Amino acid sequence: MATKPEIPCYSPGLAGIPVAESAVSFVDGQRGHLEYRGIDIEQLAERSSFEETAWLLLYGELPTESELRTFNKALTHHRRMKFRIRDMLKCFPESAHPMDSLQATVAALGTFYPFPKSLDGKLDEQTVHHVCVNLIAKMPTLVAAHARMRHGDDPIPPRDDLSHAANFYYMLTGEEPDALTERIIDVALIVHAEHTMNASTFSTLVVASSHADPYTSISAAIGSLSGPLHGGANEDVLKMLDEIGSVEAAESYLQGKLARKEKIPGLGHRVYKTKDPRATLLQRLYVELTERLGSDPTYEIASRIEELSKQTLGKKGICPNVDFYSGIVYRKLGIPSDLFTPIFAIARVAGWLAHWKEQLGEGRIYRPSQIYCGEHGNPYVPLDQRG
Repeated sequence: MATKPEIPCYSPGLAGIPVAESAVSFVDGQRGHLEYRGIDIEQLAERSSFEETAWLLLYGELPTESELRTFNKALTHHRRMKFRIRDMLKCFPESAHPMDSLQATVAALGTFYPFPKSLDGKLDEQTVHHVCVNLIAKMPTLVAAHARMRHGDDPIPPRDDLSHAANFYYMLTGEEPDALTERIIDVALIVHAEHTMNASTFSTLVVASSHADPYTSISAAIGSLSGPLHGGANEDVLKMLDEIGSVEAAESYLQGKLARKEKIPGLGHRVYKTKDPRATLLQRLYVELTERLGSDPTYEIASRIEELSKQTLGKKGICPNVDFYSGIVYRKLGIPSDLFTPIFAIARVAGWLAHWKEQLGEGRIYRPSQIYCGEHGNPYVPLDQRG
């Protein structure tokens, strides 16, 4: 007697399905623990810099003093953009979202920096290093330039004497940040730099697996990050908090959302079943900032929503994620809300490239299967007989 073919298991969204082996980062969702190359994110946030963290992600260990100095010099050298990219930015409509601008200009970079095609995916170290430096260095320039040009202002050239974080703030605002602002932006970049196999990282690997050039792969990752279920959630959190309007209205708002079984922006994560450690770090930064600038109702409403959600959603493992407090921090620094996700991308490009490097030379294109659930044997009906 013939046996029926075994039906493969279907997991929506690839939940729980390993798609790669990686040594780049590790998440323990039950304990709320995150490591980059084995180093706790809290140690990196307290003691490292984004430049050092980017090297760690790319090369697997902390740089020596000489390596870090050389890496910083290369990053500052590659901050500038081609004038034709600037001309391209001029052509975008004023209403263009910064993430759309970033995706388009990163893809365009590939036309100015042709990347060698390789059937086996193997590339020399110098070529790989150069593209990593070029993308990490240029993305803040692209974001800051579009942010200014859409308002009719000239882009501000980068400064070689400033750190990655400070230079971005300077190009965006025209002002050199004070020490606290620089540190807050630097830590925000560190905590957003990498987070295992998320949607945008997977997008990078899928495109790269065909041996497409890395500018195309990173452009695809930016497109994935732009969605409200991924990086775009931080904008939605602020919209929610503004809609609530007061601490007193928080409870009725939350109860209404729960009654309608609607998602609450910034709460819940596919991996974390406790509070996201990155949310905790960003919350601390905000508290530091308020000691200088004073608190505001937005944070108080967010704190109340978190407190109330512990009593209901917390029991189900739905807790604040990184997006819950990141937007509040950025807005306190005077950064427009539609730049929150581009800043996420400025940081996460280091993680995307670390995974891209790790996959180089594997030689297997991603080609998952599907479970067909349609019909069989349907006849072709001529056009004049279709009712």
